[in-house]
Amino acid sequence: MSSIQDEIKQLKEEKNAIILAHNYQPKEIQDIADFLGDSLELCIKASEIEDKDLVVFCGVDFMAETAYILNRDKKIVIPDINAECPMAHMLPEEELLKAKEEHPDAGVILYVNSIAEAKQHADTLCTSANAVKITESLPHDKILFGPDNNLGAHVSEKIDKEIIPTPKGGHCYVHKLFHVEDVELKREEYPNAIIICHPECNIDVQEACDEVLSTGGMLRFIAESDAEEFVIGTEIDMITRLDSEIPGKKLYPMLEGAICETMKLHTLEKVRDALKNEEPVITLPDEVADKSLKAVKHMLEASK
Repeated sequence: MSSIQDEIKQLKEEKNAIILAHNYQPKEIQDIADFLGDSLELCIKASEIEDKDLVVFCGVDFMAETAYILNRDKKIVIPDINAECPMAHMLPEEELLKAKEEHPDAGVILYVNSIAEAKQHADTLCTSANAVKITESLPHDKILFGPDNNLGAHVSEKIDKEIIPTPKGGHCYVHKLFHVEDVELKREEYPNAIIICHPECNIDVQEACDEVLSTGGMLRFIAESDAEEFVIGTEIDMITRLDSEIPGKKLYPMLEGAICETMKLHTLEKVRDALKNEEPVITLPDEVADKSLKAVKHMLEASK
């Protein structure tokens, strides 16, 4: 263990802190995390924190905001305040309010990858792991869904409800890198491999793959599968976690360049400094946090 890892361990004890990290974090961050997961798993874990005073969130802004919404009595810090999710900012509050006026009879589901200003106006939230289940949980026949158009299209193919994408739409720039040609090339290169992609990929890419799964779903599927080879169509460091937790499988990235730059802003030094200085702190206006909490709680309850 490096000296900086020792510092982090000591500071965690001194500060009574927990480190949460997303699957797309680099190996050195995954290694020092107390809990590693996808967006749904991190939401659930954040809702269960009772005995810690400080939460260090190694992910992007909307994830740390959600942790704050669920833990108003705790200090939530993010190692690098610039770690923003571009998709989350593709749906500003005013665009959502305009869409709600145009579709007053529609239920509103926002991907958890959204800013809190927008979350407060949603009936519920979803992640890529539970999007279909959450959509089924609402009584509405029409669903205003955003900001990710591809996840909305994925849900639309699975259930008999009208999915109305939010204006201008949204996307993950990493998953937009994948194309059907990439799937075809990997199928030629690894004919025995099961090809898996994330539902943030374009719908034609989803249709070309064998499985469409959230990152948590990928982990469970590969662990339970008798197959030995898999092509992984998501952010590159998902393979880091898969290699660590499921040794013996042969895992190939669909694209080596599938990198979320903002996820990589966090470093061991920044984690240490966040623990030491207890900043940058994530906060939200009370009204925004209160309204958003209703949507977060609905999602967690409907996910059970």
